[in-house]
This record gives sequence, structure tokens and C-alpha cells, in this order.
Amino acid sequence: MRLLKRIVRLIWGDDVEPEIRPLLYVGLAGSLSASSMWTFMGIWAVDKLGADSSSLAVALLVGACLAATTGYVAGHLSDRLGRRPLILAGWAILSLYVLLYALVGERTTLGLIVLAGAGMAGSIGWAATQAFVADLVPRERHESAFASLRVANNLGVVGGPVLGGVLLLVSWTALFLGVSLLSAAVFVLAWRLLPRRGAYAPDEQPDRGSFAVIRRDHVFALFLVSTALAYIVYVAYETVLPISLVDTHGLAPSTWGFLVILNPAMVTVFQLRLTRWTADVSPLLKLATAILLMGLPFLVLSVSAAVPVVLAVIFVFVVGEMLWVPTSQAVAAGLAPADLRGAYLGAFSSMGAVGFALAPFTGLLVRDAAGDTAMWGFFAVMSVVGAVVGAFAVRLTYSHRFAAPSGEREGSAAITAHAPPNLPVEPALVPDAATAATATAGVHGDDHHDGDRQQDRADPQRFP
Repeated sequence: MRLLKRIVRLIWGDDVEPEIRPLLYVGLAGSLSASSMWTFMGIWAVDKLGADSSSLAVALLVGACLAATTGYVAGHLSDRLGRRPLILAGWAILSLYVLLYALVGERTTLGLIVLAGAGMAGSIGWAATQAFVADLVPRERHESAFASLRVANNLGVVGGPVLGGVLLLVSWTALFLGVSLLSAAVFVLAWRLLPRRGAYAPDEQPDRGSFAVIRRDHVFALFLVSTALAYIVYVAYETVLPISLVDTHGLAPSTWGFLVILNPAMVTVFQLRLTRWTADVSPLLKLATAILLMGLPFLVLSVSAAVPVVLAVIFVFVVGEMLWVPTSQAVAAGLAPADLRGAYLGAFSSMGAVGFALAPFTGLLVRDAAGDTAMWGFFAVMSVVGAVVGAFAVRLTYSHRFAAPSGEREGSAAITAHAPPNLPVEPALVPDAATAATATAGVHGDDHHDGDRQQDRADPQRFP
């Protein structure tokens, strides 16, 4: 335990919100465990099972769909059962599920079925983890808290493949047994460290169905579209870029292995610093700029794919990635009604599965039909559309949230629905915008912030 605390202090300093430190410990250990195995699953399917590319693609597509559905359902359940039980259940199930890999042997069909179900097992606790961040810290600290958790996850991803490679020196069975034990250790760590609830968690379970609310929340739907498009661009970096560089431009796979290290290194060193430097920039500007920075640099590869150019593309991409991930998470948490936060963030996290399903599928189809230049143009268009839709969704959030009379809002954007007056709704995503809007919002704005002040006085844990 002391070692973990020293690692946290070395990487994050003393400015990390103490409320989320348990999540950092669990996130670091969890990403170390998951990445120890997932990095090698494509190799396992092709080398050990003898699966062909099309069968593997179908298995991954089915797995992504299962993961998307499970993410939302798990988030929905966390609103009713609590975040901690879902996180614990996720790691317990994953610890047992990994053992199925060891029982597959060389049966191709059975192995692909197990592989497809892994995403479902792995997504159970993620939505609850994201919602837990918003439960533990006030909304003005959401972005920095999400950035801190991302650094923890990234550190685990740095060490996970190394650990998995060491286990593979023994055998595939050793890898699966080792990851199962690691997942069980994460379960124990979460059991010991995670609190039962956060200071900003809603006091009561929701008395309404989350799907109906999300379905009517048109602004959140727009934001989900933007998130899905951004994830398609994001996943292109991980899946399509190395294929293009190696197959079209003759880059050695080992060279890509060295180039890709730039991503985790930059995130580890600069993620929290960049989040602090841009704290006063509006989410609208950060979100739109971030998605463009992820997608547009790919166009340069149509002119040159020399190593210095690839490094520059990765550098710009990672800057956009570091802006986009915590900003989008904070926006999603801000859009969610407090009582349905888990379901909203479950739907939000499901867009990652959409990206993993569609990015290699659509990108490689365009590449086969029209070449690499057309493929990079496709991803650039996705980034432009994602940036425009995301900016529009955030802009609508402000206008609806502060222009609508009291009682005409449910969730973040369903302006045709009517929220019960006793349900708290997350207000501003930016304090300054909230202050300005409240000045013109009349009685509704004054009443809303009076309620916040009363809640602050009633709960001394909100401001330690």
C-alpha cells in the first residue's frame, strides 16, 4: 500500500483530489491486469486458434456490440445498486471469465465465442467507475479528476504488455492464469479501498427509467454521435495507422513499436499539466479543437510517411487525445442528471465500443476500395463532423439549460419533457458561464443555486 502511495505522489504530485485516490489505485492495477492479456488476444486468435482475419473481425464486432450494451446496462444498475458493487462484480466476473481461455485449447469457434464475450465481461465496471468520479468530486473538478484517472489507466497500459510478455515466455495458459490472479487482486484492492458512496452521489435511487430519459434527451444524443465519431478517429490511430504504415509505407513493425511509446509517455508527463493549462478554456472550444487535432493530421501521411513526419502526426494526435478524453468525460458527467449519472455515462462509454467496431471495419473498406489517401480523408471528415456536432451539442446544453423555465428540463437536453421538481440536475459545465447565465435566468437560476448552497451547508464533506 505504501508503494502505491509513493507512485501516486511521484506521478501526480500532491494536488490529486484525495477523494479519488482509491480509484487511482484500482484503475492502475486494473489497467495493468487487463492490458497484460488484451494486447495479445489478436495474436492468440490467429496463432493459437488458427482463426482467419474475417472470422476474427466478426468476433471483435460482436464483442464490441456486447460491450456497448453491457456498458449501458451496468451503468443503469449502478444508479440503483451503487457504483462499488458493480465495480466489484466486474472484476470478480472478469477474474473467472479469463479462465475460460485456458479451457479452449485449439478449438477455433469456441475460442472466438469466448473472445467475443470478453468485452462484455470487461465493460461491467467501467461505466460505474466513471460515474464514481462524478460522485466523489464537485463538478468544477470533474475534468481534472478524469485526467488523473486517465493517467493511472495509462500507466497500467504501459506496464501491462511487458508483464503479459513475461508470462507468455512460459505459455498461453500461464498468461491466462496470471491475469485471472491479477484480476482477483484488483477485486481485493477495490473491496478494501473504494468507499460505499461519494459525497456528491444522489441520496435516493432513481424512480424513473433511464432509457426513456436518454431517448428524449436530444442534446445528449447529439453528444453521443460526436463521441462515436471521435472514437472512430481515436481507434483508427490504434488499429488502422500501424497497418497503413507497415503495409503501404514499408515501416518495420518493430519501428512502430518504438514510435507508439510516444503516446503513453506524453500522457504520463503532460496529461495533468495540459488539463491545468487549459482549465479556463471553454469545453466547447476544447472539444472541437481536440477532435480536429486527432483527425486532420492523418492527411499529412498522404504526402509523406517518413519517421519524423509520423512522429509529428503522433505528437499532434496525442495533444488532441489529451484534450478530448477528460473534456468529453466531464461534459458527459455534466449532461447527466445526478440520479441517472451511471446510465448516462454507461451510454457514453458504450460509444468506445462503437468506435472499436467501426473504425477498422470502415477504414479498411475504404482503403481496399480507394487507397490510403481516401482512407485518411474519410477519418478527417469524421473528425470535422464530430467536432461540429460536439460543439453544437455543448452550445445547445448552455442555451437550453439556462433559457428554459423551471420544470421544463429533464436530464440535460430533453426540452419537451418535464423533470420532477425534487430531482437535482447538473448545472453549468463552466463556472463562469453558469454565473453569467444565472444573472439572466431570473427566479429559476436563483432558486437552483440557492438549492446548491443549501446542499453545500448540509454536507460538510463537500468542501474538506
